[in-house]
Amino acid sequence: MSDKPILHYFNGRGRMESIRWLLATAGVEFEEKFFDTKEQLQKLKEDKLLFQQVPMVEIDGMKLVQTRAILHYIAEKYNLLGNNLKDRALIIMYAEGTMDLMELLIIYPFLKPEEQKQKLIEIDNKAKTRYFLAYEKVLRTHGQNFLVGNQMSLADVQLIEAILMVEERIPDVLSGFPLLQAFKTRMSNVPNIKKYLSPGSKRKPIPDASYVEKILKIFF
Repeated sequence: MSDKPILHYFNGRGRMESIRWLLATAGVEFEEKFFDTKEQLQKLKEDKLLFQQVPMVEIDGMKLVQTRAILHYIAEKYNLLGNNLKDRALIIMYAEGTMDLMELLIIYPFLKPEEQKQKLIEIDNKAKTRYFLAYEKVLRTHGQNFLVGNQMSLADVQLIEAILMVEERIPDVLSGFPLLQAFKTRMSNVPNIKKYLSPGSKRKPIPDASYVEKILKIFF
């Protein structure tokens, strides 16, 4: 049996991508077992899935489901969840906010073209007036390189992931946020993150029409 975490999901981003990001940032090698058909997913549900849901990660003798539970376990295990209770609360608060933004991008490819136009306006507005505005203020007030304390955490990893996700759809989204621009540069040059962003890594490509078709066949 492998000592590496085993990630069970389809071969695409979805909600597993944040888990891949966090493991890669922590320098943890992992294996992936993809399901490509409805039948394979059904067998996985029958054999291993609590709540019959993915993502699922086999790690440390557990079969963990629920994205946030998985992220928090990995963050705690690899010292990415702060040094005290207050740090932990702030990190989780920021990470939850970022996940709300990323959720808009996860559903975006599945919308009809006319709905995508409206959703992109919503993403642009919320990124600039709610989420990125808030994080710019946090960095300005805090005066450090990271969102909480002066060490990298789950909150930072999710924020750089979200920034890059939004930029794929709205390239100039950070134009009014100089501190987030600097944050993006710093985080992108963290060795493990730089490696994950390089060709040949396990990072999954931006969802396209073929991705949508594949997912619909598996789940519906």
